[in-house]
Amino acid sequence: MTKDPARSFSREMKLKVVERLEAGETIAALARELGVHRQLIYKWRDVHRAGRLGARRGRPTRAEALARAAGFAESDALAAAERRIAALERKVGQQAVELDFFQGALRRIKASRPLSD
Repeated sequence: MTKDPARSFSREMKLKVVERLEAGETIAALARELGVHRQLIYKWRDVHRAGRLGARRGRPTRAEALARAAGFAESDALAAAERRIAALERKVGQQAVELDFFQGALRRIKASRPLSD
């Protein structure tokens, strides 16, 4: 029995298979249709979930490297903005608690004062 030569599949084809899988098709049906082993489809799915299926092998081009650096800068700025928003939301929450406390204290003071004629 001779072994079939190793087949290679394009990234686009792998992505389409994973998209069909995520759309609800079963792995067994896809494997039968494509004539590949189920384990290979599981592998593609896992690599896709890890975010590496669309990645190229080897050294990135200059444009890809610049785009990645810009993406990291944007994500750093986004993370900093999210931290700032979280800090401000905590501060607003603390101020709301203090405001409620002082309004309650003011009500108790007004209630304890005798009414003047």
